[in-house]
Amino acid sequence: MRAVEGTTAELADDGADEALRHPLFAAAQSSVSFNKLRKRLLRQVRQAIGDFDMLKDQRRWLIGLSGGKDSYGLLALLLDLKWRGLLPVELIACNLDQGQPNFPKHVLPDYLKSIGVAHRIEYRDTYSIVKEKVPEGATYCALCSRLRRGNLYRIAREEGCDALVLGHHREDILETFFMNFFHGGRLAAMPAKLMNDEGDMLVLRPLAYAAEDDMAKFAAAMQFPIIPCDLCGSQDGLQRNLMKEMLAGIEAKMPGRKDAMLRALGHVNPSHLLDPKLFDFSGLTSTKE
Repeated sequence: MRAVEGTTAELADDGADEALRHPLFAAAQSSVSFNKLRKRLLRQVRQAIGDFDMLKDQRRWLIGLSGGKDSYGLLALLLDLKWRGLLPVELIACNLDQGQPNFPKHVLPDYLKSIGVAHRIEYRDTYSIVKEKVPEGATYCALCSRLRRGNLYRIAREEGCDALVLGHHREDILETFFMNFFHGGRLAAMPAKLMNDEGDMLVLRPLAYAAEDDMAKFAAAMQFPIIPCDLCGSQDGLQRNLMKEMLAGIEAKMPGRKDAMLRALGHVNPSHLLDPKLFDFSGLTSTKE
């Protein structure tokens, strides 16, 4: 992770910093612990934006807002950076109403209007499709995610956006890596910056370095109006939950391992793996006479 120049000075918690805060922080805690948490998350977001050059050729971002803690937190942190003049892109929040029963349709538009954020609420009944196509007891996540992502790409194009920005954090990336490792037989995770299959839309994950625990604490302090998921959130025993439990157990026994694992994903040595497509093993020759 390379350093982001000027971060410490620009995010210092002094009187000037209070004036720079986005108004949505007015109702949040002003404790020392919250200020440290906010600064840490802002630094990590800037770090990811810098490390993966997320601002290159960017003018307008579509922020996928699910109503969960992570997407709310992502939006708040990006708004804070923009308010400070550190994020030179337009932001538009988008929620895809997927037709879940008892979904509180008023919560997100009311909240976004109250903080003055440009937004679009799109209705697409993907819930019925997922329930129809996925057998009882099977995991909904894969199909639900594909349907949601396809609609978000379409909306991003219609809104003239250069990127779809999602709230996946450190744990999401590590869990995906181990799911692929254990069940897919490949080394792959969630990249912080990805081009879609059509080649016309970037997917960005500015929370790549942020810990899920920090996002949960941030959401609680900010009092976001969280909306629970009635699909994947209603299923127990998912593979991702097992990965989450495994990682939590490792971290409890060996604190700091999650950060070490994340660093490992950014320091790959192909010559020490087993993929001849990535390294020319047949070309290795001895220099001995």
